[in-house]
Amino acid sequence: MAAITVEGLTAWINGYAALITEHQAELTELDSPIGDADHGLNMNRGMTAVLAAIGATPPTTAEALFKGVAMTMISTVGGASGPLYGTFFLRLGMTAGAESELDLVSFGTALRAGLDGVISRGKAQPGDKTMIDALGPAIEAWQREAASGASPGEAASAAFAAAEAGRDATTPMIARKGRASYVGERSAGHTDPGAASSALLFQALRDVLGAGA
Repeated sequence: MAAITVEGLTAWINGYAALITEHQAELTELDSPIGDADHGLNMNRGMTAVLAAIGATPPTTAEALFKGVAMTMISTVGGASGPLYGTFFLRLGMTAGAESELDLVSFGTALRAGLDGVISRGKAQPGDKTMIDALGPAIEAWQREAASGASPGEAASAAFAAAEAGRDATTPMIARKGRASYVGERSAGHTDPGAASSALLFQALRDVLGAGA
């Protein structure tokens, strides 16, 4: 089975940062009616700091890479997004371990650990209109494809498609967790910004692994 190298994982993070910058205004616009109108700004600030951190000393293991991402996001991303994304990457890295490459099943296990960390920290469940609604389906799709012997590109494409569907499914939901829950029924009709930024994470993964990294 094909492996994902730490260089490929680093390219994933770089690609995610580029997508966050590209979609910063859109993410902030999504956050305006149901949040603090700062999700795009906060995420862009955090990912810019991440690039500076991993660029200064390129990590050689998955654990080092994702721990660096996690610590930087926790310290630079405002609101709930910093701790939640930080927890995701920290648990991902801890489970991936000090490896220079991961097979698809092992990477799926690490992604699942990251998701479990977000659920534990944020106390959200599917259907609460949060990033979980995009992350959960994406990781389930990845693990399903990995178990069937799919290529990295195929697994990443399936994960991104599931993340997009999960993101879009948040639009009619009434938020039950997070800042959006404060506006109650008025949150319906608005896509959750955290789900949108989570979908970008899997878009970046699709772009990198589809190119054979």
